[in-house]
Amino acid sequence: MVERPGGEMLLFLTDEQLQQGIEAMFFAYQSFTADPDRILETMEYGRAHHRAVHFIARKPGTTVTNLLGILGVTKQSLNRVLRTLVNDGLVESRIGKSDKRERNLHLTEAGKVLERELSDSQRMRLRSAYRAVGPEAVLGFRQVLEAMMDPEMRNRYQILRGAR
Repeated sequence: MVERPGGEMLLFLTDEQLQQGIEAMFFAYQSFTADPDRILETMEYGRAHHRAVHFIARKPGTTVTNLLGILGVTKQSLNRVLRTLVNDGLVESRIGKSDKRERNLHLTEAGKVLERELSDSQRMRLRSAYRAVGPEAVLGFRQVLEAMMDPEMRNRYQILRGAR
């Protein structure tokens, strides 16, 4: 680290340190998704189904248009995923109250059970890691993740969190 005039600290990283970070992120992501992937595989679902279920759970009543924006996928791709989830009784699509063209998405009881099952292992993994490294590292980790996001992605994230 080098201190600039005014006290700002600059961090210089070697290519090897960056490579180690890339590899750590790759293996952490594999571990983070492994348990949900095993559950999804038994249902012949993929990660797109998991993401849809996750964000419908976070924002019950969200519209298809809003979900498209959050996930950043094509309408065709999302419709295929939603059709499966609706047909399997995990998601219900209700006609909008103010705009009859809107479709508001809600998890059914079975969908809520699946969402909990998929997310529990991820919450346990994060909780354990956060406890192991402490609050400063937790804050730093989130800051690094947010700093890695493209501006549009960061905006979608902040909207989801209610920060905008």
